[in-house]
Amino acid sequence: MRDKADQHRTKKRVAIILLFILLIAITFVISVNVGAIHLSPAELFQTILGNGTDQQELILFEFRLPRIIIAMLVGAGLAVSGCILQGVARNPLAEPGILGITTGAGLMVVLALAYIPPDQSLPVGVMPFLSLAGGIVTAIIIYLLSFDKHNGLMPNRLVLNGIAVAAGLNALLIVVSLQLPEQQYDVLAVWMAGRIWGADWRFVLTLLPWVLVLLPYISLKARTLDALTFGDEVATGLGVTVEKERLKVVAASVGLASACISVSGGIAFVGLIGPHLARKLIGPTHRFLIPLSAIAGGLLLLAADTIGKAILQPSEIPAGIVVAIIGAPYFLYLLTRS
Repeated sequence: MRDKADQHRTKKRVAIILLFILLIAITFVISVNVGAIHLSPAELFQTILGNGTDQQELILFEFRLPRIIIAMLVGAGLAVSGCILQGVARNPLAEPGILGITTGAGLMVVLALAYIPPDQSLPVGVMPFLSLAGGIVTAIIIYLLSFDKHNGLMPNRLVLNGIAVAAGLNALLIVVSLQLPEQQYDVLAVWMAGRIWGADWRFVLTLLPWVLVLLPYISLKARTLDALTFGDEVATGLGVTVEKERLKVVAASVGLASACISVSGGIAFVGLIGPHLARKLIGPTHRFLIPLSAIAGGLLLLAADTIGKAILQPSEIPAGIVVAIIGAPYFLYLLTRS
């Protein structure tokens, strides 16, 4: 009887994941068609097969497709990062943006921009490593402030310290950004708002290795994450070396979020909404929760970017602002229930 119930739950979870993949495919087609020049599904299919016009190939392969892929990769990475942090901290409010990791990663990029001559640009491939350094330093500071030698990691203290550190880093970020020349500041202001536009294949190739390495690694830690959600004592009883495994998965989470932020800018709340939506639909088992969080995060950011492109044509609203409009009320809702 139990085996049948487990099989039924598994089939339901797989069906939900397939449904979200279908939603991503539909959103992909809609996103490709948002812009000054439209591509019908038939024209899109012909262009993918190499039978489109030069103009259609330029629009699809050089402008819209890299942007769509970046949106899905960044959304997936931030959502999985949030999923890990919520599980490890045992706090539904844990998320890279709220904990200040996003701000710390961005601050390091801004500091690099501030000391580069205006006539030079920061190499795209260097940005994830700078973001990773800032994200790791921020994570270490928050971890040390939230750790109690008698009780271990304090989940509530983690969120409060994260918010405080994020506020301080944001202030420092503003001070540094005000020292930049006008042209660099304009670019930085859009980057801080969370932008997907302007992405090309360099950004895709920069982010893709990080996602391809860290997402499978995190998926292999699904059982460990399941154990950590029950608390340190239970996890230890199940044979998990708590501190060692916690540091591993948190490092993977920080690395994933930092790499995403380096190419997309300050996008918050994706790591909060994606895992929550997935957990409500599929349950807390990380074997299914991690892939659905990735798909839900990718869908959320792709939809936000599509809405941002469509709502004020020919102008655009950065995807980070669209997500914030959705995410801020949801964060307040969670805060009132926690």
